[in-house]
Amino acid sequence: MRRRVAPDSSAMVAGGGGGGGWATEAERQEQVQLFSAISNGEDLGPFVRRAFASGRPESLLSSLRHFSRSKESEIEEVCKAHYQDFIRAVDDLRSLLKDVDSLKSALDDSNTALQSAAGPLLAALDSYLEARAVADNLSAALDAARLCSRLFAHLARANEHLEADHLYLALRAVAATERDYLPSTAHPTIRRMLLRLIPAVRAHAERKISKEFSDWMVQIRVASRHLGQIAIGRASAARQREEELRARQRLAEEQGLLRSSSVTSTPALRDNTYSLRVEEDDDWAGDDADDLAAAAAASSEGSIPGLDLTPLYRAYHIHKTLGLEERFRRYYFENRKLQLTSDFQVSSLTPFLESHQTFFAQIAGFFIVEDRILRTGGSLIARPDVDSLWETAVNKMVSVLEEQFSRMQTANHLLLIKDYVSLFSVTLHRYRYAVDPLLNVLSKHRDKYHDLLLSDCRRQVSEALDADKFEQMLMKKEYEYSMNVLSFQIQTSDITPAFPYVAPFSSSVPDLCRISRSFIEDSVSFMSHGGQLDIYPIVKKYLERLLIEVVDGSIVRLIDAGGLGVSQAMQVAANMAVLERACEFLFRHAAQLSGIPLRSAEKGRREFPLKKSRDATERLLLGLLRIKIDDFMMLTDSISWLGESPPPNGNEYSNEVIIYLETLVSTAQQILPISVLWRVLQGILSHICDKIIGLFLSDIVKRFNSNAVIGIDIDLKMFESFAENQSHLFYDSDDSSANELKLALLEARQLVNLLMSNNPENFLNAVIRERSYNKLDHKKVVMITEKFRESSDRLFGTFGTRGAKQNPKQKSLDALIKRLRDAS
Repeated sequence: MRRRVAPDSSAMVAGGGGGGGWATEAERQEQVQLFSAISNGEDLGPFVRRAFASGRPESLLSSLRHFSRSKESEIEEVCKAHYQDFIRAVDDLRSLLKDVDSLKSALDDSNTALQSAAGPLLAALDSYLEARAVADNLSAALDAARLCSRLFAHLARANEHLEADHLYLALRAVAATERDYLPSTAHPTIRRMLLRLIPAVRAHAERKISKEFSDWMVQIRVASRHLGQIAIGRASAARQREEELRARQRLAEEQGLLRSSSVTSTPALRDNTYSLRVEEDDDWAGDDADDLAAAAAASSEGSIPGLDLTPLYRAYHIHKTLGLEERFRRYYFENRKLQLTSDFQVSSLTPFLESHQTFFAQIAGFFIVEDRILRTGGSLIARPDVDSLWETAVNKMVSVLEEQFSRMQTANHLLLIKDYVSLFSVTLHRYRYAVDPLLNVLSKHRDKYHDLLLSDCRRQVSEALDADKFEQMLMKKEYEYSMNVLSFQIQTSDITPAFPYVAPFSSSVPDLCRISRSFIEDSVSFMSHGGQLDIYPIVKKYLERLLIEVVDGSIVRLIDAGGLGVSQAMQVAANMAVLERACEFLFRHAAQLSGIPLRSAEKGRREFPLKKSRDATERLLLGLLRIKIDDFMMLTDSISWLGESPPPNGNEYSNEVIIYLETLVSTAQQILPISVLWRVLQGILSHICDKIIGLFLSDIVKRFNSNAVIGIDIDLKMFESFAENQSHLFYDSDDSSANELKLALLEARQLVNLLMSNNPENFLNAVIRERSYNKLDHKKVVMITEKFRESSDRLFGTFGTRGAKQNPKQKSLDALIKRLRDAS
């Protein structure tokens, strides 16, 4: 085919202007634009509007007619150019029509033959398709029947599980039904049934397991309290076994002390420290399984429900199966928190002393259960949740203890609660709960407890001292001796005495020892098992307070109150010596109970804590004896100071004093220690010496002569002889011997020696004075020697003796007096 050539619009404009070239240049441009728009298929509306707007539509029509004529001519030219090709194409079409007719005839023949051959086959195919559709329907029906059969069998098993209360298996069956059968169930009725029953079964399981869990929450409170009591009881039994072991060790050591001659040769106890770490033995392995087993055994024997966590685990598992795990965890935690809060309620109607065991046992059981659930319950509860509950519980228990301790005014009540709290702490420390705040509360009230204990002991000590008649204690049986003497190691010999036995102390001594020992045991009981490793310094401090503030103070008040006679004061002094040995025992006993070696306790020993009362007792005894001596010294009124001859056997008072002193010594040496007896005798002799000096200085004695001095010399020799006769008592004494007793009379002896000296002026010699008269006072010597004058030299010297030669001794004495006066 030949290519069609589009005419040039400018040529058409140039050649078809109409009347021979009269068109203006603007019209030609407009026609060019019009022809271009027609050729491009554009909209001619703008040209039409512009033609009518300019008032020249004829020009537009003329241009369009011109364009139409140019296209006709173009068509003619194209037809002319392709005429031959068109003729050939028509010829080809005619020949083609002939071939089509022949082909149509052949096709009709073939179709006829095909229809005759394919008719039976199509009939057979229709029969086959119909049979196949029936077979497919039957297969679908059988499949649906088999599916329904399996579905109903599955649902029947689910019903059996529900009836048998096997909720987990029922939920598993329902889940399998939903997963395996619901998507493949095409029947709308069955599908609606499944969509209705599956949620109903799950809701039923949730309601039922929630009810069981609620019942378990009620039962677990009773079971927890029982479990807490069992666990704390086992801790108490373990502590009791430990205390019995220590008691046997102490008894063995005490027996060793009785057999040994010195304390230092006794083997010390092993260093047992008190702490919260419980020794693991066969009886108490430190596993909660033991507590649970003990609680289960106890519950099987009685009506108390045992600890069964199966309902809890079942509920958790069912909720986990239902996809409600997190909700159940929150529900469980909140309910247990509410339970714990209710456990914190302390009834104001019941004294805390009666309810504290139930209070702490409930909390102990609660956290033992939580520890068990934490370790065996999977992810039911987390460690931070348990720690949060424990922190809340500790804060509440601390608050309760602070409030209750502040109200208590009885040491025994505070000790009972402290012991149970320490057992509670030991029990929960085994489960790795932090119990330091509880122990800090106990330590904080340590001073208050001991103040109350000291107050009780002060009352008991006062009662013991008031009931004591201060007479030697009589023991008729050996058990009395063991109870009152051996148990406090205050015996002076390892040999058991014959009975009846008269002890050197009165009944208040063993009473005070028992009170002090009980104080030590109560103090150690409070201090032990409280986290403090070395409790002996603290126990020792409070023991010293007991001995110094209570015992020593009570004895001092007893002495200051008066009313004690010589025999009673002597008995009190004897008691002080025994109490000194008892104090050593008490400090050893405190060390043993505190679990430290005795050698360590011996190193820190202090001076006798009852020193004030001992000194006051000796002062009282000396005071009473001095009063008695003063009574005898009243007999000095019968002394003849200007007698013509000296008394051959001394003055009367000295004989009476010697008889009294010998009687006193025979009595005192039975009960008083040698050191005390020595100090008493020294004090008495010193008093006698002072009284003799006082006789010479008294205003009653205006003058005395040598005969009176000789009589006083005989008296002094009797007293000195008495002191020497007591020497056998002081051979084993470390204080001094009988010679030192004579030193108590030294001032009187030196005065008598000076008055009896032939040359009294030697007193002025410093060497001689230091050697022979070092106890004499110058002023006293002047006053006494002035009275020592012969009658002829003083009153009547101007008559009968005038012109007589002066006695050399008197002359020396006058010179002594003159020079001493000048010196003073």
